[in-house]
Amino acid sequence: MIPFFRRKTTTAIEPEETPATQPESKTSWLKRLKQGLSKSSGKLTGGIAGIFTLRKLDANAIEALEELLIEADLGATLAAELTAALAKNRFEKDISPEEVRNFLAEEISKILAPLAKPLTPDAAHTPTVIMMVGVNGNGKTTTVGKLASQYKAQGHKVMLAAVDTFRAAAVEQLQVWGERSKIEVITGAPESDPASVAFRALEEAKKQNADVLLIDTAGRLQNKTNLMSELQKISKVIKKLDPTAPHHVVLVLDATTGQNALSQVQTFKEMVNITGLIITKLDGTAKGGIVVALAKQAALPIHYIGIGEAIEDISAFEASDFTKNLLDL
Repeated sequence: MIPFFRRKTTTAIEPEETPATQPESKTSWLKRLKQGLSKSSGKLTGGIAGIFTLRKLDANAIEALEELLIEADLGATLAAELTAALAKNRFEKDISPEEVRNFLAEEISKILAPLAKPLTPDAAHTPTVIMMVGVNGNGKTTTVGKLASQYKAQGHKVMLAAVDTFRAAAVEQLQVWGERSKIEVITGAPESDPASVAFRALEEAKKQNADVLLIDTAGRLQNKTNLMSELQKISKVIKKLDPTAPHHVVLVLDATTGQNALSQVQTFKEMVNITGLIITKLDGTAKGGIVVALAKQAALPIHYIGIGEAIEDISAFEASDFTKNLLDL
């Protein structure tokens, strides 16, 4: 028997963001992206300038650049590959910091471009079911709320499912997003079966002809076996209503965790079939290179990146925009 569920109720918890009512301009996003990546770009460009000003591309310069790229969280293997490629044609020749940055931008764009894929509702699947997973603290619930608001601003009918029934704060936070954006949130009784809440949410979304159903799941890793079983059960149960669901299983990662993000990808891959990534909090780190490391090692689509607290500080990932701002070009 499916446990009782309730819809959104008024709560005292307030998110810092106020959902937008209209999609923003490209120019506005690029300005914020530049500012959001300023810590990362400042460290990289400053380091490159310090290495290559009035200097040939010798062995010491190559070693210093490789160390800089590792510090920026591109990863040791990729840092070695990039510096080797640079040295191949320019070794012992004069080279300017700008030439180095342009070379890196071109090579990094080649890695990122194939993985920059939008996460858009699919008319062939109504509703498009997006299951959001990730460790608590990565910004998962906030990201769900932001995406829901943006989808609604684009004209889609959106519904939310708060299936982390063992953490009241997560449910209440999602309810606030629902209230602010005027989006219905399906919840369950405290500590009820998360899969049953997801089932009921999809049932209701189908009944209301919703375009998108966003499912906000638990992210506790203290007992990985329990979380694995929970996520797998959610996926299995909603297939009873739609054999193709969930259509996307998106892992939300916190850029400030650096290389730990790579281990989180591996952990969640063991639990569910991850189909894409969203990377948050890039404004809080000088190691924005983790995006490149994730692309190289995980080889999963990157749907969105976040660079701040406001609703408009998350946008679809575009490789060229990211790379240019990472290297201040």
